[in-house]
Amino acid sequence: MDVVYLHQYYGTPEMQGGTRSYEFSRRLVERGHRVHMITAAPLEDSNRREGCWWTTEAAGVTVHWCGVPYSNHMGFRDRIRAFSRFAVRASFRASGLPADLVFATSTPLTIAVPGGIASRRLRVPMVFEVRDVWPEVPIAMGVLGNPTARRAALALESWAYRSSAALIALSPDMARSISTRFPEIPVTVVPNSSDLDLFAEPDAAMVAAVRADRAWLGRRPLLLYAGTFGDANDLGYLVRVAEVLRSTAPEVRILLVGEGKDEGALERLARDRGVWERNLFVEPPVAKNRMPALFGAADLCASVFADVPALSANSPNKVFDAFAAGRPVVINNGGWLEEVLDESGAGFAVPARDPAAAAELIARRITDPNWLAGAGSAAAELAEGRFNRDRLFEAWERVLLDAAAAGRPRESRRVVSRGR
Repeated sequence: MDVVYLHQYYGTPEMQGGTRSYEFSRRLVERGHRVHMITAAPLEDSNRREGCWWTTEAAGVTVHWCGVPYSNHMGFRDRIRAFSRFAVRASFRASGLPADLVFATSTPLTIAVPGGIASRRLRVPMVFEVRDVWPEVPIAMGVLGNPTARRAALALESWAYRSSAALIALSPDMARSISTRFPEIPVTVVPNSSDLDLFAEPDAAMVAAVRADRAWLGRRPLLLYAGTFGDANDLGYLVRVAEVLRSTAPEVRILLVGEGKDEGALERLARDRGVWERNLFVEPPVAKNRMPALFGAADLCASVFADVPALSANSPNKVFDAFAAGRPVVINNGGWLEEVLDESGAGFAVPARDPAAAAELIARRITDPNWLAGAGSAAAELAEGRFNRDRLFEAWERVLLDAAAAGRPRESRRVVSRGR
């Protein structure tokens, strides 16, 4: 079948960020499907070719790049403007391509606009993938404080879901949230997954170089965070953990790899707390295919979020990369992943409101070679079994095939009549 696949943040292994859409779309091609990927270009390309479209090919997928400048350093209003510009341009592009199915994956939620428009113009179904429960999260965090903005966001969410033949959620908590509010729409859980080919056997020399090239690290225990530096992540939490560790376990090192609009605030806090480049270090993001060496050098990998209950539904890429690398995980936001870690022994949760207690538990576990070995083996088992990319692709593809076989999307009148 022909699939028009919309993902504003698509990336290949040679680029920074997650590669779920790359991995799933290339597998579609391997199964004989034809895929057109519609996405926004990286910032440097968008700045050079703003407003333009160009195409490339990646693993048999035709990639349509749109020059819409976007950065994690942008404020909320600038992000919304970027999302809107991409949505308008992608609507025209997607509607002119051959398709038996439209697949749109958030974030942002505005990706549903070109997906829904193309679905109706082409008279084919849309499957929508929910990567976080937006707008619940920005509402809970106070970002959408204006009542009009909240109503508009909730209306867009309702339209996106009701315009879809099926929904895919990246966690069971997301699926429960959706089903509670939209019980008539089928939801399938297909979480993020582990790329064993990339992470399971990193180059030993590259792993050794990660430690040898950093005089502050050497053979010391390493806690790694690799991801976005944003409001939702609250990396100040790890700064406060580092402050405690500097007194109680001074050999432990924390490395934060990434970028985002909170970089400046993070550095100021770390300097104020006396941990900047003493036991806490920050480095810029690297391409996905360079991440295995970092994970291979780590003893423990962290995924942290602000203390907002809605964020516990998340399905962070970094957790599944850690599993693939056979590295245990520490989280501070509970939810379904805490259950996974408790059941498997592949890591542990720490209290979001008590960084001192978190530091104590982290110090105990990261310096215990027996615990690290057992938890690392449990993490690898999760990657090979429950979160294996190839297995989860099968479930994901089945949703697309069933939706395409069911035929045309719901008519607009029916969607409106069932509005809230």
